Amino acid sequence: MNFNQIQFETSFGRPDQFFESDMPEIAFVGRSNVGKSSMINRVFSRKNLARVSSSPGKTATINFFKLQNLRFADLPGYGFAKVSKQEKERWGELMEAYFSSGRQIELVLSLIDIRHLPSQDDLVMLDFLNDSGFPFAVVLTKADKLSKKQRAEMHEKIKEAIGDSFDAKMIEFSAETGEGVDKIRELFELVSKKFS
Repeated sequence: MNFNQIQFETSFGRPDQFFESDMPEIAFVGRSNVGKSSMINRVFSRKNLARVSSSPGKTATINFFKLQNLRFADLPGYGFAKVSKQEKERWGELMEAYFSSGRQIELVLSLIDIRHLPSQDDLVMLDFLNDSGFPFAVVLTKADKLSKKQRAEMHEKIKEAIGDSFDAKMIEFSAETGEGVDKIRELFELVSKKFS
């Protein structure tokens, strides 16, 4: 796949705006400030495909991108304290509508900052993905911020916190160094091949 040929498609802020799902989709989820936009830009070798915000919690829409036979959905970051209760509820409804709308979701990448244990929101999201049967992988972002030893320790602690109720693939990733890009692209290629 030529990853930098990805194109922005559209954004939706309300469930009633969704278009029908007509191709396999890969979704990105994670807390605000986990480095989701940076990861998307690095994986697709594009500087401003996903907007990197200086203030977390700015992405209040689901942004759709298209590459060959795949569609990608960048979901709003969750768990940012400074957002109003009403806005949090709207985001929750938007994400719930996305996952329950019968779309052809073939993979979800759930992002967690490797420097911190998963938050309650992260654990709720992972439980939801696991219980709903969506195929997913955990991407441990900002891996370059820790030493090799610290990374190994946090990797184990995060694995422990998540629990062994499911066996998700865990990929260490750095938008700075590009570590993990190939592994993420491999997952995308696997989904694409299933439908080509």
